[in-house]
Amino acid sequence: MSASRIARAPGRVNLIGDHTDYTGGLVLPMAIDRETIVQVEPSAAAEVHLRSADEPGDARVPLDVDDPSVLQPNWARYVGAVVAEVRPTHGWRGVVRSTVPVGAGLSSSAALEVACALALGAPTGDPWALARLCQRAEHRAVGVPSGIMDQLASCAGVTGAALLIDCHLGSVTPSPLPPPGELEVVVVHSGQARTLAGSAYAERVAQCAAAEAEIGPLRLADPDGVERIADPVVRARARHVVTENARVRQVAAAMATGDVVTAGRAMDASHASLAGDYAVSTPVLDALCDRLRSRPGVFGVRLTGAGFGGCVVALCRPGALAGEGWVVRAVAGASVRDAPAGE
Repeated sequence: MSASRIARAPGRVNLIGDHTDYTGGLVLPMAIDRETIVQVEPSAAAEVHLRSADEPGDARVPLDVDDPSVLQPNWARYVGAVVAEVRPTHGWRGVVRSTVPVGAGLSSSAALEVACALALGAPTGDPWALARLCQRAEHRAVGVPSGIMDQLASCAGVTGAALLIDCHLGSVTPSPLPPPGELEVVVVHSGQARTLAGSAYAERVAQCAAAEAEIGPLRLADPDGVERIADPVVRARARHVVTENARVRQVAAAMATGDVVTAGRAMDASHASLAGDYAVSTPVLDALCDRLRSRPGVFGVRLTGAGFGGCVVALCRPGALAGEGWVVRAVAGASVRDAPAGE
């Protein structure tokens, strides 16, 4: 049997580019210094048996699992879906530990999927292939047609940089961030938990598909083309995607020159578009963004992730939001290693 393994996968915060990945658009996330660790050892049982140091219940998944979406507890569904994708040839047992908050919009599920996949023997060396495997697992687990940003950010993270990802071309370009002494990225939880499975996420995906059926790929569309869409709701959804892709380019270019003021303004505009055209913000998120935005030294604030609750992300001068949330750093992507004897 294989040696015992320790796999780690970071969560992510998305600086800008939400609800663009599933139309092949642009995103600018960064892997963060909150991570999920899966430590396993071989087992003679025909199952993957993981306990969580943070969540109740154990994940017990038969190696031949057919429908992981019915497993209990809920977090076991993600483990089961990864087992269904990787199909390990023998059993494993171990423990999951995580510092990525659940229901915060920081990709706790993607971090769990990626760490599990590596621990169970998924091939390494190709971040896109690993991210695709884990994206399929997410779809199996909860039935939400999510894009690839979360898993790819966890797989391909770069220390000190965000990732400019073209979800159509499959390109990942590190976008260096200003040094910590000049800029802080601060994540603040709204106190409002979120879940994609219970949200209107799938409805938004369908609305984007309807827009593309009318005017072609949104990643190639321009504002004039969007305004020709007949249905006002579908038109608004498409308008967000098209303008958000432009804002991703704007922020990446601004960060490259240290222009954090321009980057912050684009983040504010992104939140307004997510709240208005895409209708995925909430009064709680809006109020939090307004309050943080009023603080001296804050350049821009927006919801991060799919919306419907969770966290907001702010760009600010060091210390400007002390006590409000936590400062996050951009870190390297997921990794796996053999566990030393006795660890």
